[in-house]
Amino acid sequence: MKARPSALAGLAPDHRDTKGTTVTELGDRLLAASYLEGDFILRSGRRSRFYLDKYLFETRPDLLRDIAGGLAAKLPAYEPFDLLAGPELGAVALVAALSLASGKPFVIVRKGEKEYGTKKAMEGRAEAGQRVVVVEDVVTSGGAALLAVDKLRDAGLEVVGLLCVVDREEGGRTSFEVAGVRFDPLFTASSLGIQKPG
Repeated sequence: MKARPSALAGLAPDHRDTKGTTVTELGDRLLAASYLEGDFILRSGRRSRFYLDKYLFETRPDLLRDIAGGLAAKLPAYEPFDLLAGPELGAVALVAALSLASGKPFVIVRKGEKEYGTKKAMEGRAEAGQRVVVVEDVVTSGGAALLAVDKLRDAGLEVVGLLCVVDREEGGRTSFEVAGVRFDPLFTASSLGIQKPG
């Protein structure tokens, strides 16, 4: 792996979470843990010379805690809301950590309806009419997150926003705007100092 970029911060560099960590410090730690260079095929089918391995930052308690703290600082802008939601599998650790940090209950949105037991498309308790903030890890085109949004809306929930850890800035924001979803990343590829070709 080549030298990683330096985080420039998605928010003001002096912004601090409840543990006193600056956003710049958090971005640098996220990159140190998860930034890889090579030839990768993304979920969207696109090829990329860099990859942010979400499982490398989501499985570290110190990073998961501080990322959840950064996301929790964004939640007051969406009040009043009732629930958090995270698409399986990648966002489950994030939404659980954010639930603990914020005190808000959460649901897990399945990729497909399970074929046994309750056969639910969502796990957890939700009622039609409730307002929900979706949490995602890394967004490229936004396709996976939009599938979750559609399932939540089909269940009668109102999606008031979508938070993510990193926006790769490859079309996700536009997709969310078209779908009428307010999008709020903690970091972008640019704010992390990632230089994309072209």
